[in-house]
Amino acid sequence: MLSHFNTRRFRTKRMVQALLLGLATLTVSPALPQVPGPQTATAGLPNLGDGSDMTPAAERRIGDRIARELYRDPDYLDDPVITDYVQGIWQPLIAAARQRGELPAQLDEAFAWEILMGRDRTVNAFALPGGYFGLHLGLVGIVTSRDELASVLAHEISHVTQRHISRSMARQAAQAPWLMGAMVLGMLAASKNPGAAQAAIVGGQAAAVQSQLNYSRDMEREADRIGFGVQTQAGFAPQGFVSMFEKLQQSSRLNDSGGFPYLRSHPLNTERIADMQSRVRQSERASTAPVTTLEHAMVAARARVFSDSSVDALRVWETQAQGSNLAKLPAVVQVGTLYGASFAALKQRDFPLAQATLARLQERVGTNAPALRLARLLALDMALAQGDVPKAQRLSQSLSDGSRATLLMRSHIDTLAGQGESAAQTLQTWLADHPHDAQAWQALAAANAAIARPVAAVRAEAEVNVAQLDYQGALTRFKAAQDMARKSSLPTDHIDASIVDTRARQMESLLREQALER
Repeated sequence: MLSHFNTRRFRTKRMVQALLLGLATLTVSPALPQVPGPQTATAGLPNLGDGSDMTPAAERRIGDRIARELYRDPDYLDDPVITDYVQGIWQPLIAAARQRGELPAQLDEAFAWEILMGRDRTVNAFALPGGYFGLHLGLVGIVTSRDELASVLAHEISHVTQRHISRSMARQAAQAPWLMGAMVLGMLAASKNPGAAQAAIVGGQAAAVQSQLNYSRDMEREADRIGFGVQTQAGFAPQGFVSMFEKLQQSSRLNDSGGFPYLRSHPLNTERIADMQSRVRQSERASTAPVTTLEHAMVAARARVFSDSSVDALRVWETQAQGSNLAKLPAVVQVGTLYGASFAALKQRDFPLAQATLARLQERVGTNAPALRLARLLALDMALAQGDVPKAQRLSQSLSDGSRATLLMRSHIDTLAGQGESAAQTLQTWLADHPHDAQAWQALAAANAAIARPVAAVRAEAEVNVAQLDYQGALTRFKAAQDMARKSSLPTDHIDASIVDTRARQMESLLREQALER
């Protein structure tokens, strides 16, 4: 469910909460058709079902409005390295939900199923309407295995597949008459007994709040149950659920001071923990324990650097990577620490220290392919930060894994090296299958500008706005491209102009639809 948000970071979050609460009474209508609830393969336990009067299309529209604001938030981050890692967990979970029948085709097609990451040190993840999900880098940095991260993501997926958000809105709308009735009774009693009037009003509010809390607890249990099945179906260690619960429980015992918002939106109790422990014992893969890989340790370190890039925090990494301090840590943690220290030095533009720490990291990585890939990508980052394009070209030849991070990095290097045509072709092929990749569109804009295709470059800039749901901004850029095409004598610009004209009309149509929704 939507978590309580940190007030300092992800600044649109209060707006998001208000929007959800405000839309609760606007989007629930008894006249709307209900969507059949997904069936669960778990025997002996009832599925709470859908129970929502909101159509998937209506919920998606709400989610789009919220996501549009989150894309604009200065703490929003699309780091290809971390995104690749998270997607490597996310996609198997989505596939498992389909296989288990938890994800009906109607929801699969109507919802976005996208993760938006934020530079936030707090441990938090949340589901939004329409299949959007928020993930704080603080959570990525604290989990010790991909299985623990998978448990959180599987839980959040289940909140969406079970329509928990729309069901909560429906319940809030259903409670409104009871609250109004309590207030009316309170006003009638005021003339005789002011104390009784206040008690009636407060009592009505308390009953509504308790009812909503009970409903949320049922949802948490259901998300645990279904999420556990999705996680294990996807091949992740079931013990990841329990070890993640143990982390959260330990934080709760230590009187969480705000670093774990996830605890407040997903409160733990002994029943939930015992249920997960029982399921692990009964699982066919009960003996499989979560493992901290070198790749995970490096990604977690990268997430921690991004989530706190203050000078003091970056310098702490240098201290941790010193020989005497490093020797006290387990081997896997040493690799993560060296990666974090090298990346932190790069952030401070201390290139000699970054290079020296990277060399120590590469010695420990050895032939571990996933870890070696991350080390090479970091080396590419360093070469580009120093403006050494020839070195970056040489280093990029050792990368051929087909990942998004590698594709974006090599395309950027090709553009800088005067090979914009090659970069543009590579990016166009990628975007044919991933049309909502804003960062790839931005890279294509740079490549087209480098090969003197200004209309295509501005069109790609407009597609960045489209990918981030900013249709007004996209229309402005498409119109700018139209003006450029009318003044241009280049044949390629006139070919691009026909695409721009079509896209501009589509944006106008989408903006009209948004105006009608208001």
